[in-house]
Amino acid sequence: MTAGTDSLAADRVPSAARTVLLHVAAALATRDASHLRAALEAARDGVETTAVDEVILQSHLFVGFPDALNALGLWREVSGTEAPPSAGEDPATWTARGQRVCATVYGANYDKLRINVGRLHPDVDGWMVAGGYGRTIGRPGLDLATRELCIAALLAVWNVPRQLHSHLRGALNTGASVAEVDEAVEVACGYLPPDRAAEVRALWGEIRAKAGG
Repeated sequence: MTAGTDSLAADRVPSAARTVLLHVAAALATRDASHLRAALEAARDGVETTAVDEVILQSHLFVGFPDALNALGLWREVSGTEAPPSAGEDPATWTARGQRVCATVYGANYDKLRINVGRLHPDVDGWMVAGGYGRTIGRPGLDLATRELCIAALLAVWNVPRQLHSHLRGALNTGASVAEVDEAVEVACGYLPPDRAAEVRALWGEIRAKAGG
């Protein structure tokens, strides 16, 4: 994968590798160690280590540090790899990068998002932009569309419809095709009971219809 200054500049992950990463993201959200181990074992032989690292690293924004740390520990065990060197990024660059990446994900709804989150708490708005999108989702190492697809798969399993709605749209806004989002939804639904899977498919169906898919 070509190194870039941010996830907007990274090369797209091949489709077969993307499928494997979707399973890692969805399995992580199950909080079931056996599901996660199986997904990571599949990733060990079919995906660049860096890409798996990035899917796990960004998961802390949604499932928290404890689950992300446990997943990283399991990945080190399964893959037999050591931790990579630190990216060594300057935190002063995160806000500007976060603004670019967040605006790409949210498109025409970006300004509305910033206003709404700022009304909840202005510090959270700053954390979202600099920490969420600048420090984490905007990192090089994995392209933005694949990041958004993996986030959508994770959120579908995590059962947070409002945030899932945003990131299903975000996947489209960052260049994922309708068929690629279809795949992310179906991967996630494979980890869900039928009633929950039906809810996820219905939500995506509404978004898909508006997108003309």
